Amino acid sequence: MSEDLPPDLPRLRTLETWLAYSLHRVRARISEVEQRQADMRPRRQLPEGPTWVLAYLRQGGQPVADSVHLGDCKMASHHTRQLTREQALRAITSEGIRACEICRPDSGLGVLE
Repeated sequence: MSEDLPPDLPRLRTLETWLAYSLHRVRARISEVEQRQADMRPRRQLPEGPTWVLAYLRQGGQPVADSVHLGDCKMASHHTRQLTREQALRAITSEGIRACEICRPDSGLGVLE
């Protein structure tokens, strides 16, 4: 390979500068392409809002808190109120509201029965 290179130092330095410049341009282009590909990748949408709901039953025409469910649980009644994590935890632990036995929101909250 040394036969392909210039024999004198000034031309070797010039070649070194040109190669460094070329390498910098290639790396910049790689970075642009990687960014474009990352922008095109589908992104997973995080669920918006609370992850827990409080389901109500009607007793004597009044709503009564019945159970805590995960937000997408199909067992929750149509009468629900969204809860934050802290509200769901408090409802299950200190307010005595039962956790759904199907979707088990207490497991996600770290409550052991």
